[in-house]
Amino acid sequence: MKKTTFKRFPVKTVLAVMAIVLILLGVVWNYIPPIGIRIILLVFGAIMFVLVCLWSRCQQRQQSEFANDICETVDALMDGREPENYNPYEDSQTSKVQSKLLQYYDRMREGQRQSEQDKQTIQELVSDISHQVKTPIANIQMFTNILQQHQLSDEKRNEFLATMSAQINKLDFLMQSLIKMSRLETGTFTLHMESGSLYNTIAQAVNSIWAKAGQKNIQIDVGCDTHVTVKHDSKWTVEALSNILDNAVKYTPEGGNIRVSVRPWQFYTRIDISDTGIGIAPEHYNDVFQRFFRAQEVASMEGVGLGLYLARGIITRQKGYISVKSEIGKGTTFSVCLLN
Repeated sequence: MKKTTFKRFPVKTVLAVMAIVLILLGVVWNYIPPIGIRIILLVFGAIMFVLVCLWSRCQQRQQSEFANDICETVDALMDGREPENYNPYEDSQTSKVQSKLLQYYDRMREGQRQSEQDKQTIQELVSDISHQVKTPIANIQMFTNILQQHQLSDEKRNEFLATMSAQINKLDFLMQSLIKMSRLETGTFTLHMESGSLYNTIAQAVNSIWAKAGQKNIQIDVGCDTHVTVKHDSKWTVEALSNILDNAVKYTPEGGNIRVSVRPWQFYTRIDISDTGIGIAPEHYNDVFQRFFRAQEVASMEGVGLGLYLARGIITRQKGYISVKSEIGKGTTFSVCLLN
């Protein structure tokens, strides 16, 4: 960008000199002949007129250069390229306006990227939902057709109805999980972070899987002081801990043990959920938190692979984190850390 006219033409300096001369003229007024005073006034008047003309011309030129630079910057941004006339380290009005235009352009571009990412997320969710609900719906349709078109014994009919009921329950569980996942992905759920009793939150989570653990004769031990408080959303934290505990029950053999222990630290409180289950291979430590991930060795077991994905998303949005440590055949420990 060109230097401003004020720097090229020292208007202020000239005006200051003229002011000083006029002051001196007033002091020595009685000692200067009238003809000399007229000459001085004429010279000063001419200089003032020239300065006004130069000032006006320079202002017009500066405004024209400013408008051209801004138009050039806008054209470059509209074409998706970096402005050639942008000097970020120059202290001028043009650079300041260009900087604001670039900031606005960056925000608009970030908004566009976010919109495209949200669109991609929605497409993936629709694809995942379509894929996951296909099997239970197909099974329900098949058994419905069999019941309608064939004469079956009461025993066989009850067997088919029980199978259909299981498929309906699976579909309901899947849809509920997908709704939670979509809310998590799109950020449409609200967390109400409050300092509350961690003991009550863990108790609710344990109660949600108590009956299922009892069916497998799995012993559950909880070690948590009733006075421990952390800043968390109780409802969603119960959901996260219940998902981890449900996995522990699911993959722990009959007669096993699950241990929940709480360790308050300076900034975080750590919740360890340990089981005596089948364990997780080290190469799958990160995979188990991905949505719809099912390891090959458990592919035939109940589940859709959303529990740990939801758990991590919920805890992460509360500024906490989850880690896992496991040993094949001996058990797994999930550690949940929440802010105090």
